[in-house]
Formats: sequence, C-alpha cells, structure tokens
Amino acid sequence: MSDPIKHECGIALIRLLKPQRYYWEKYGSPIYGFNKLFLLMEKQHNRGQDGAGIGAVKIGVHPGHNYIFRERSAKTNGLSQIFKEQLEDYNDKVRRGIIHPEFPNTVKDNFDYAAELLIGHLRYGTSGSYDKCTCHPFFRKSTWPARNLLLVGNFNITNSDDLNKRLIERGVHPVFTTDTQTILEEICFHLDIEHAEIYRHLRDQGYAGEDILRMMNESLNPVRIVSNAAKKWDGGYTIAGAIGNGDAFVIRDPHGIRPCFYLKNDEIVAFASERVALMTIFEASADQIKEVRPGHIFVVKSDGTAYEQPFTKEGERKSCTFERIYFSRGNDPEIYKERKALGKALCPRIFESIDRDFKNSVFSYIPNTAEIAYYGMLHGLRMIRRAQVKETLLKLSEEGKKLTPELIDSLIMDNWPRGEKIAHKDIKLRTFISKEKDRMELASHVYDITYGVVTPDDVLVCLDDSIVRGTTLKLQILRILSRTNPRKIVIASTAPQIRYPDCYGIDMSEIGKFIAFQAAIKLLKETGNIGILQEVYRLCCEQCDKPAEEMENYVKMIYDKFTADQITQKISELVYPQNVDWKGEVEIVYQSIEDLHKAIPSCSGDWYFTGNYPTPGGYKVLNNAFINYYENKEGRSY
Repeated sequence: MSDPIKHECGIALIRLLKPQRYYWEKYGSPIYGFNKLFLLMEKQHNRGQDGAGIGAVKIGVHPGHNYIFRERSAKTNGLSQIFKEQLEDYNDKVRRGIIHPEFPNTVKDNFDYAAELLIGHLRYGTSGSYDKCTCHPFFRKSTWPARNLLLVGNFNITNSDDLNKRLIERGVHPVFTTDTQTILEEICFHLDIEHAEIYRHLRDQGYAGEDILRMMNESLNPVRIVSNAAKKWDGGYTIAGAIGNGDAFVIRDPHGIRPCFYLKNDEIVAFASERVALMTIFEASADQIKEVRPGHIFVVKSDGTAYEQPFTKEGERKSCTFERIYFSRGNDPEIYKERKALGKALCPRIFESIDRDFKNSVFSYIPNTAEIAYYGMLHGLRMIRRAQVKETLLKLSEEGKKLTPELIDSLIMDNWPRGEKIAHKDIKLRTFISKEKDRMELASHVYDITYGVVTPDDVLVCLDDSIVRGTTLKLQILRILSRTNPRKIVIASTAPQIRYPDCYGIDMSEIGKFIAFQAAIKLLKETGNIGILQEVYRLCCEQCDKPAEEMENYVKMIYDKFTADQITQKISELVYPQNVDWKGEVEIVYQSIEDLHKAIPSCSGDWYFTGNYPTPGGYKVLNNAFINYYENKEGRSY
C-alpha cells in the first residue's frame, strides 16, 4: 500500500499446559513460554509500529506474593526493548545465584514472566494518543484474583460512546481514552457481578479462605461474562483476556471481520492474529492451525481445560479482504496463493493498457508488499504470451512454413514479458523522515530507481497493493517513476477502488480524502450534477436520529452516476504528477470486485469497496463521514 495507512494490531496468547520442569527437560529452557511469546510477537511485528506490551499470570502462587505482571512501551522498538529488559533481569539473577535454571521453582519465584499464562500485543493505533497509557494490555487491578483482568485486542468498536453512556447510567465512572478502555470496563462490570454471585453462594455454603479461591476458579464462567458484556457491541474485533485466577479467553466478532488463529496440543494452547506466525514458531503444519470461529469464545480454564463455545449469534461471515491483500504476512500458504491470483486477475486489463505490446513494456512493482502479487501478474502475462506463441506456431504450421532461428527470435523470443526491479525503498531514510513535520520533499527520496532500464519507447507498469488517497502516488511515486522517462506509466492496483470509510480497524474514516471519492466529485462538477451532494447531505442528516440498524447508504448515489471506468479515468488525471519535465501518459488500472472475490474466496468483507457494511455501525460511520465532509470538518467519523 503506497499510502501511509495505520492498520491492524496483533495479539498473542500462550497457555502452558505442562509443569515448568517439563519445558526445561524437553527444550532446555526454564522460560520457554516467555521466549515463544517474544518470537510469536516478532513474527507479527508487521502489525505494530506504535508500541507493544506483554502481560503474565502465574497460577498457583501463594497469597502474599505477586502473580500478575505487565510491561508496555510506546516506542517504535517497544517490543525489543521490553524483552531485552526482561532478559537482562533474568540473566542478572542467574549470575547472582538468585535463579538456578535447573530448578524451575527458583525461576518462577524470581522471574516475572516465568508464568503459565502469557499475553502480548502489538499496537498500530487508529485512535487516541500515542503514549504508553494507550498500549495494551489494559489492566483492571483488584485484591481478588478472579477480578483482575489483562486485555489485548485487534479491533474498533463503532458505538463506544453509547457503551460509555450505559456504563455511566449504571453508576460507573469510565475513563474516556479508547474503545479498549470501554470494552475493559464492560467486561469487568459483568466479571464483578459473576464474582459477587459466586462469592455469596460459597460464603453462604460455609466455605472460607483458600477453599473460596479454589472453588471460585472452578465456578467462574468466562462464556457467561463475555456473552453478557458483548450484547451491544458493534464492530470488528479479536480480543484476548487473562483473568487473575489463571483463566484465559479469546473472542472473535460475529462476522469474523478480524482474524484469529490457534494451535492446541498437549503442551500449549497458543493464539495469534496470523496463522503463519503459529506455524513458524511452533513448527506446526497448516492443518494443525485452526481459526477461532466467528461469534465464539475459546476458553482455557486455570486447570488447563480448554473449550470453544458461541458467546453471541454467529452472523454472515465478512472477513476483511485487506488482511489478504496487504496486512498479513505473505508467507502464509493461502495468502501467498491469493495474492498471486490478485496479480494474475489484472493481466487482461494490463495487456490492453500496454496496447498488447510486450516488446516495449517493462513490468515492476511498488511498494515491496506488492511483490507476491507481482509474481502472479508476471505469470499471467506469460500465459497470455504463451497463447500468442501457440497461435503463431499453429498459423505457421498451417501455412507450411519452417521455423528458423531468425523466425524464433523475432516472433517468439523477442517479445517476452520483461520484469525489472525499478523502485528501491530506503527503510532507514523512511524511519528518519517519519519524525519530521514537513517531510514531503525528503519523502520523495524514500524510493530510488534503477536507471537505464526503461527507454522512451517503453510503457512502465508498476503493481501496487491498493490506492487509497492517491497523495503518495501523485507527489512521490509517479514523480520518481517519471525519471525513467517512459512514454506511459501504468499503475495497477490489486484492490478495487476504495470508496467508503472503514471503521473496524483500518484508519480510513475520512471519505473526502479518498481519491475515488475526489474523482466522483470532480465528475459531478464537470457534468453539472453537483447538486446531488446537497441531496445526499439532506438524506444523511435526516437519518442522524435513527437507530444505526435503520440507516441506509445514500453516498452510493454519488458513485452510481458514473461507471467504474469513468471514475478510474478521472483518478488517472488527478494523480498526474505536477512540476515535472516528463510529458508521458498516466493510466490507473483497478481490480474488479468480481475478480477480487474469485482471487480471495476465503474472505468476503468488501465494505470499503462496495459500501455494504457487515454491521449497522458501519452505516452510521459512513453517514457521519459524509456529513463531516460536506461541513468541511476533519477527523475520525466515529
């Protein structure tokens, strides 16, 4: 994705099912779980650049000793910083004879993260401030073990304001920071009710002391707690929780918008936002990794008992297609295949954009995350060329002509799709300039190009994951690519036109910044239909007081005036680089919705392309987004 978009967070949870000594004897490490947590998070580091956090719950700790821990950092290197500091503490205690690795009890007693239950989070913030306080895990503390809760998540809740109002009406004093705090407060409200009811029952039965703690662990029901808490939630979410008594849970929204995978065997239960992270870290095959079902909660009790149950009604599956297009790492076997299919699906349109002339075309990609789709595009183009060669050979055979070396070179070998590495990204420069307020001029040098490969007679085709705002494309990428001096530049997007806001995790809520929306507005002005904006505004305002469930997508009226090709052509004009000596042509090629779903059959969530939101809150966000645009207000629409 060429545009700098904040996106999905990553979660990790590990529950050790064997005694600590087991991991020392089998793997030679008394901090096996801690090491695996780090690796599981590191393999998902693509999902978090704004901070990181970890937490741990030790099970079976005697009263008077700490059993629950948390570390967070809002630095870009927060993950490595947290684990480095903890390892330094561990190694220092080994040197001083406080910890003896061969005696796991000394490790558990003296190292905070020698715990049976570990939880982690990588933050890619879409709201709130960017400091340590907004990093997960969020923590509700109590002197009662079963009322402590560590919470991490990959989610956005569209109706957090309504949920906060409900909390206030109950007499709660919520702290308005992020929707994570809202979810924490809601779960804890029902956790407290559950805890109080169990406590009263046990006390009335005559139980006391450690018997109450033990029986509380047995009786606490995370399914009931989450079911009661989540009744009014609207959004996309994967949330993991660690309760102070040693219970753990992971939940996934009813539509499966946000991803969640797990591995369970006789040694561990582990969860992550990406399947391939679990496969790599635990050396597991793809069929060993399962998905948490939408609308379900996976519980691991303090005694190691594990089960999965529904906590709410399962809805129509609408998993986010952007996970497959861009967010998740591409070495997952299914994602790799799907991204190649996305590149291949563009080939017929790309073939037409180069005037069916392979000889005078160069194919490349930008940014680096488009590389896998690029291989699929090259394969598709070569298949087109093979079909041409086959047709030529059959025609020569029918005419009785013989193949000669010269004929082979001119008709077959001289016209093969040519792939080149044109754009090179300087990661160190990007890190440096990210700290500058006014960095556009410096940012234009994030990418460098390969000189002398493209000629003035060539068409340069570059594949991109998606085009959101078009700003980076116009001000940086096309300016850079124009230095190669081709007669034409084609930017091919593996994603369709992004027309509508996202409110389930991706920071794409300001509709006026989308290049597809800007193109549609430009076309309305040019065709004398600009008055439709006022009509859409009126309709949006009229439904503001309606429940989200009754809202409609009136913004579609703007796009319905034009074909996708008309909007694409206008986008090509809008992103044309200014103040450059180059005078060539720019053409944008977009994926179609139909080909998107053929290439990614596993995920059908496409609301940012189609405006068909999986939850009522999506339509409310869209409504607010358009009103904000019309009233010239900036900021998130939820």
